[in-house]
Amino acid sequence: MDDGSIDIKRAAREAAYGMPISEIDPSNPEIFRTDTWGPYFERLRAEDPVHWSVSPEEEVGGYWSVTKFNDIMAVDTNHEVFSSEPTIVLPDPAEDFTLPMFIAMDPPKHDAQRKTVSPIVAGPNLAKMEPIIRERAAKILDDCPIGVEFDWVDKVSIELTTMTLATLFDFPWEDRRKLTRWSDVATAAPESGIFSTTDPEIAEQERRAELFECVDYFMRLWNERVNAPPAPDLISMLAHGESTRDMDRMEYLGNLILLIVGGNDTTRNTISGSVLALHQNPDQDRKLRENPDLIPSMVSETIRWQTPLAYMRRSAKVDFELGGKTIKAGDKVAMWYVSGNRDDEVIERPNDYIIDRERVRQHLSFGFGIHRCVGNRLAELQLKIIWEEILKRFPKIEVVAPPVHVNSSFVKGYEKLKVVIPTRL
Repeated sequence: MDDGSIDIKRAAREAAYGMPISEIDPSNPEIFRTDTWGPYFERLRAEDPVHWSVSPEEEVGGYWSVTKFNDIMAVDTNHEVFSSEPTIVLPDPAEDFTLPMFIAMDPPKHDAQRKTVSPIVAGPNLAKMEPIIRERAAKILDDCPIGVEFDWVDKVSIELTTMTLATLFDFPWEDRRKLTRWSDVATAAPESGIFSTTDPEIAEQERRAELFECVDYFMRLWNERVNAPPAPDLISMLAHGESTRDMDRMEYLGNLILLIVGGNDTTRNTISGSVLALHQNPDQDRKLRENPDLIPSMVSETIRWQTPLAYMRRSAKVDFELGGKTIKAGDKVAMWYVSGNRDDEVIERPNDYIIDRERVRQHLSFGFGIHRCVGNRLAELQLKIIWEEILKRFPKIEVVAPPVHVNSSFVKGYEKLKVVIPTRL
């Protein structure tokens, strides 16, 4: 597949190194849509690892980009200085549409709300879910056409993760694709094609309308669960949890969006990324097929290589010096996980995809500190299972067209990945 990517990468490098470094704005979604983000972060890591940017987007404005592994760790593990409030994304929330969620809270409220839902992704429940996920993965893969082009994102990645999410919520099965839609709507840019227009104001109105539909739907489920005995699903846990049962409608919606995006977008994009990475690295694909015991290691390497959430935002509570720069109280700080995962001072040959690398779990994709991804073990489990089942069925998966990347600097993922499976084992 000759997709002209070499020319695109060369042009991106010339652009990244040809502009004044002060003009580099990593929050520009275009560098992620075109998959040309690499040289911009490479230059920042080398020349200005704690970098002040000013976005043309008014709701983003000025912010610090932290791009090296150890500096990111220093921010992520210091919630006393770097607050998750009011939001984990660079755009400030609109005053009339604020969505509180526990990932964008500081202790003690964060800790109490996180504790309410964490049992659903703990070991005992994952053990119960594993055979269910495996059965579904097998059915999805058995339904994949042979010798015919199809979209892996829609047919496999979205389907498996949406099924899992529907189980976690005990969500009406026939409506499960609503979860996919709400996940996309919550994170999409106006120009993403998700909305009827690229006009920012109209797109935002449409986003809010759909998210209100989301919370209305979930309010009906809440009312059913709160009047029933506690059950091991996320809605019942929230409805009966001491720290969550009195949430207002917007806080309920905020936590729903967190759980939907966290349980859907990130895992589905890593599943798609694993197919692309192995296609682009046939030596690693052969290595995996010759030794399926490498699947867990391959999963961790893919999570690093893909980095499904490119950054997380914090807000400085006090003045703080980092990398020779003074971050002022109130400043926005973006921890660019996607850049830290390419830091060659910490990770050897970070741009290479190596499924049996040493210290393969040394990556930033799940975050660190009190906000480390609560569902990381479930994400790894789904990826492990889908690849165990793929290797039983398909000797090869061919990517036959350049991937269509999500137009976002936050969610680093795929809208489409066209593949052909030539034959079945």
